[in-house]
Amino acid sequence: MTKKQKNLADKPPKLSNKEYETELTKLHAELVKLQYWVQAKGLRIIVVFEGRDAAGKGGIIKRLTERVSPRVFRVVALPTPSEREKTQLYAQRYIQHFPAAGEIVMFDRSWYNRAGVERVMGFCTQQEYVRFLQYTPFFEQMIKDSGIQLIKYWLDTSMEEQERRFQDRIDDPRKIWKLSPMDVESYQRWYDYSEARDDMLLATDTDYAPWYIVPADDKKRARLNCISHFLSLIPYEDVTPKKVKLGERNIANKYDDQLSPEERRFIPQKY
Repeated sequence: MTKKQKNLADKPPKLSNKEYETELTKLHAELVKLQYWVQAKGLRIIVVFEGRDAAGKGGIIKRLTERVSPRVFRVVALPTPSEREKTQLYAQRYIQHFPAAGEIVMFDRSWYNRAGVERVMGFCTQQEYVRFLQYTPFFEQMIKDSGIQLIKYWLDTSMEEQERRFQDRIDDPRKIWKLSPMDVESYQRWYDYSEARDDMLLATDTDYAPWYIVPADDKKRARLNCISHFLSLIPYEDVTPKKVKLGERNIANKYDDQLSPEERRFIPQKY
């Protein structure tokens, strides 16, 4: 049996939509509990999501945040640095998004751009790259010492699955916007990115800021496993407020408050 055949044999069966949604609903309920705990205790948490292009970072972040407050779970996905930002301290544009008390900040790509795309595509010098690997453990120790919990995830996908997802983006008009020229470059430079990943993990996988690897060929299982693991890293208690009672409406000033289509601009009801 070849290695590829063994990997296929070891794969668990795909989850049905019903199984997936049932488990995701349970995790969403726990995330709401966590949200109340983070606010009550003034916790500050950073979650970094890295991985190859089309690894599913956005999908996991979406499922993590779709049932909680965006004021507590903030997502940061920075564009290419401006000319001004290129002259700043490298970490500066990330630090300004760090959490205040009662916030969880999720970086959809992070300062680790320097260890990946910038190294592979030559967007930084060799000296800048080496300095990044040397100083990042100290930078992350500083984050921890300041009282911020730092969690780092690497989403790991196979060559075959990445190709399938890229082709899906090409063929689906709803997804074509996801395919950038940089994605095509990353597809063509698979092993360059593999080497960059290996060097990054070797230099920055520390006891105080470890990398957690998320097998991501199966999107549904990756989402559930990552959210479950994330919840396991933060001890929390259920401090959800008591069930609210609506009470009764005050109708002392009752009047006909229905908006009239003759007086206001209503959108066409096509559906």
